[in-house]
Amino acid sequence: MTDPVPHSREAHAPAEERLVAEPDSVRTPFQRDRARILHSAGFRRLADKTQVHTAGTDDFLRTRLTHSLEVAQISREMGSALGCDADVVDVAGLAHDLGHPPFGHNGEDALHEVAGPCGGFEGNAQTLRVVSRLEAKVLDAEGRSVGLNLTRASLDAMCKYPWSATVGKRKFGVYEDDRTVFDWMRDGAPEGVKCLEAQVMDWSDDVAYSVHDVEDGLYGGYIDLARLMDDAEEQAAVCEAVRGRYADESAAALCEALKDLLRDPVMKSLHDYDGSLGAQVALKNFTSTMVGRFVNAAAKATEERFGDGRLRRYGADLVVPETERIQCALLKGIAWRYVMRPRTDESWYTRQREILQDLVSVLCDRGPEAMEPVFAEAWHRAGDDAAKVRVAIDQVASLTDASAEAWHRRLTA
Repeated sequence: MTDPVPHSREAHAPAEERLVAEPDSVRTPFQRDRARILHSAGFRRLADKTQVHTAGTDDFLRTRLTHSLEVAQISREMGSALGCDADVVDVAGLAHDLGHPPFGHNGEDALHEVAGPCGGFEGNAQTLRVVSRLEAKVLDAEGRSVGLNLTRASLDAMCKYPWSATVGKRKFGVYEDDRTVFDWMRDGAPEGVKCLEAQVMDWSDDVAYSVHDVEDGLYGGYIDLARLMDDAEEQAAVCEAVRGRYADESAAALCEALKDLLRDPVMKSLHDYDGSLGAQVALKNFTSTMVGRFVNAAAKATEERFGDGRLRRYGADLVVPETERIQCALLKGIAWRYVMRPRTDESWYTRQREILQDLVSVLCDRGPEAMEPVFAEAWHRAGDDAAKVRVAIDQVASLTDASAEAWHRRLTA
């Protein structure tokens, strides 16, 4: 199904066009969407939100902001090669993590544990809520916020999981409270199917964090590739981490694929990585080579199946070849074993969860007096206790890593 261009370019609150008319503007609606994401408060906050390593602990390591910029760049190049509107896939990459709370996926799980009364917490559903409700930009005719008032195509492109929590999956793309804008966004779309632009963004996200997490892990001294390359038991442990978490292939198939990956010249050049200039050049060569390989393979396979015309919306699906999909999963497994898994045992990891859950509890007890004005206003409009819990969670999720710690010190002193 191909989505008509006028339908894709509609904004959720068309009356806004009369309020903020652009009679002399040369911008397309999608270029306007991109500008609104870049200038949003939520986007700026990503600079102090954890990607893998706690934000602010090292100037080299990535934050949610740098990760989002990299995903947007990869999405734009791959989408453009396929004939997608470049600004739509760019918007999806820039915005895809706007709903993530402080402390990365650890913070996301912590908030989900206390969000039962209001339907759970999920970073992707929160992203839709941020851009369609929480960001201060546009009001509808009744004075209610419609957030950044993005076009249908842009909203759909940032939706990784086009279903609600009611389908029983841990990952979902909308809270029941935001069903109206979700249904408008998905008007005419096949149920439960991601548009091509969302698939491009999703693969770009996988490519970016799999490759870059390994890059950051090597630079930070967390990953010892020499040990992995020379030790069969370590290779088996990585494959065990991948199996069931990132890929469904057998252990034997994964081990063969890992051996092939470790024999690749760009990987072998990192065997003795020591942080020297030559080693860092080899590391950047690894990064650019792997990203290019993963992107080009998907673009070529998709064009071979669907043609090399202008592919967009529901006119095609992204095709990721098995070899590249498994290699991407193996890089995720390397990062998981040597960087992420050890951190789950750290006391600070547990403390992060306590900070966020304590904040939700305190805000639910103290209400608007402890909140920023915009959330205090939402609290007063909340119709029941569940809606008030959602407001408290919205407030906590909006914080950066540093401000979450500061709020906790202040409110629990």
